[in-house]
Amino acid sequence: MARDEDRKLLLEIPTERIPDFIFLHMRNLWAVDGLYFLGIEESFGTKAATEIDQKVWEVMGKIEARRLKKFFDIKKKDLMSMIKALRFTSWALDLEDKEITVEKDRAIVRNIRCRVQNTRIRKGLGEFPCKNVRWGFLKAFAHEFSPDIVVECKVCPPDEHPDNLWCEWEFKKQKK
Repeated sequence: MARDEDRKLLLEIPTERIPDFIFLHMRNLWAVDGLYFLGIEESFGTKAATEIDQKVWEVMGKIEARRLKKFFDIKKKDLMSMIKALRFTSWALDLEDKEITVEKDRAIVRNIRCRVQNTRIRKGLGEFPCKNVRWGFLKAFAHEFSPDIVVECKVCPPDEHPDNLWCEWEFKKQKK
């Protein structure tokens, strides 16, 4: 079977079900990511697993930014274009209870309810110190749009955070 057959198969999905089908695969991707992390964590400890995860997600930030820019034919290097593309990433697309605020010269992305963190807590694993992993991804993603876009972490585990907020990221375009 060639890719053409796969395209035909996908076209059989009712249009209204396509978002759910995409979300299903996004959750599968996150399940694989989590299983790999847990396997590394079990064998080598949380520190080693986090270091590996950080390197992987930094590369993913570049890859996703490049692919999304090409797919959506995004030419602009502004903050609005970067945020629009970020909303389509594997990190943000099915992020539960996210808040995104975009102003003229800055944008804020907040993760109110984190599926990964809540799953870890439910399984008795405790909070994952994801700050450096997520920061690496977001910085690499933003840098692919413009080296002038800076990412600041306002809060993210292992930081203390309120019960109604897991992480908050601010994006700004540096003035030259």
